[in-house]
Amino acid sequence: MEEKRRFINSVNLNAGTDFPYLVLEIINEQSFPRNPGFQVMHWHEDVQFIYVLEGKISVKTLYDTTAVQAGEGVFINKSVVHLVEHTGTCHYFSFVFPDYFLKFYFGSPAAAFVERIIGRDQLPVFAFTADLPWCGPVLAILRELVELEKNKTDFYVYEVLTRLSSLWLVISKNIILPPGRPNDALGARMQAFLTYIESHYEEDISLECLAESAHVSKSECLRCFKVSMQTTPLRYLTEYRLQKAAELLTTTDEPISTIAMNVGFKQSSHFGKCFKEKTGYSPRCYRHK
Repeated sequence: MEEKRRFINSVNLNAGTDFPYLVLEIINEQSFPRNPGFQVMHWHEDVQFIYVLEGKISVKTLYDTTAVQAGEGVFINKSVVHLVEHTGTCHYFSFVFPDYFLKFYFGSPAAAFVERIIGRDQLPVFAFTADLPWCGPVLAILRELVELEKNKTDFYVYEVLTRLSSLWLVISKNIILPPGRPNDALGARMQAFLTYIESHYEEDISLECLAESAHVSKSECLRCFKVSMQTTPLRYLTEYRLQKAAELLTTTDEPISTIAMNVGFKQSSHFGKCFKEKTGYSPRCYRHK
């Protein structure tokens, strides 16, 4: 848990409801609905499936990059730090839900088929492509889930659950876990950088101080962020601060100007501008919503 706290936790927007099934439609640079983890390195406690309708996407983790194109899909395991990027015009659907959807009921023997894969480090991401014959049924079910969003019926919830169960049955029969991944130098450096940001985000953080936290040069620090996250240290720091601000806006009654200062923004006006660009809402509206 300590390691995950170094990254942004993108909370399921439907968490706390009686059906925490979140479907995001992404068209180029826009997510519908808006999602805190969009376009930034993040993780979530739920599992995620993506089906690409148009274009090509890349799912980047701290260790690897997985590319999928139109007509293909991808599975992202729970708690995996990742970023989804696209190339050119792109349109895809993302399905996010808790793994207990697949276990049927508490104490069910079906849980073993879920826990064998979900949450395992050996399988952070898996692509469903045309090269694998058994992926055909998986892709067909993902297309059906897309269609269900366009044509919801009175049986929508049950139709979703039955398809998710069928989807997982195919996956359970065909996926064999690979050996565990090595903890390479790049991953170790990124953990050092992100631990430093977690501990000092309220302060002024210079590139030099950040690089020193991993005992590397400033240019190597920039390279690590570019390779691992496809972003800069400054952009990640800003995203991290905005996520912390969103948490404070919803869990405290502190004045907005105080929250801005507490998360590292020197000027409330700059904070408000960045926050609205990220969420689509002013800090005041976000708090009320």
